[in-house]
Amino acid sequence: MTDLRPLIRYHKWRLDEKQRTLADLRNQEDHSIAEAARLEDEIKAEQRTAGANFEVSFGYGNFARAAIARRQHLAAELDEIRARIAVAADELAEAFKEVKTYELAQEERVKREKEKQRHKENEALDETAQIGHRRRQEENAESE
Repeated sequence: MTDLRPLIRYHKWRLDEKQRTLADLRNQEDHSIAEAARLEDEIKAEQRTAGANFEVSFGYGNFARAAIARRQHLAAELDEIRARIAVAADELAEAFKEVKTYELAQEERVKREKEKQRHKENEALDETAQIGHRRRQEENAESE
């Protein structure tokens, strides 16, 4: 009977790697969301400043174009990260399924081996009981 424990250990290691990858991607997503929120705060602050000072308002157009480009870049980056998260989540689910499959197969093998061992022990006990029974019959036949 082949032991699946090394294979299970390998697949658990792969599962851990997938979990770390997914966690890293989620951290990247959180970072991008925070970056987008900072950009929005920066835009609002610049709008207030431009609204309060006529001379500063002349430079707001350039800032707004750069902010729009940065916002689009962040949105595209966030979309890409979310797509990668979806793929990583699917890979994680598949890795978990593989680990479970091997664990269940190992449990079944151990169960079959224990059943086989129990069966051998019962056969040995039965044989011992038969030998004892024959001896008693022989002793009874001799004493009669």
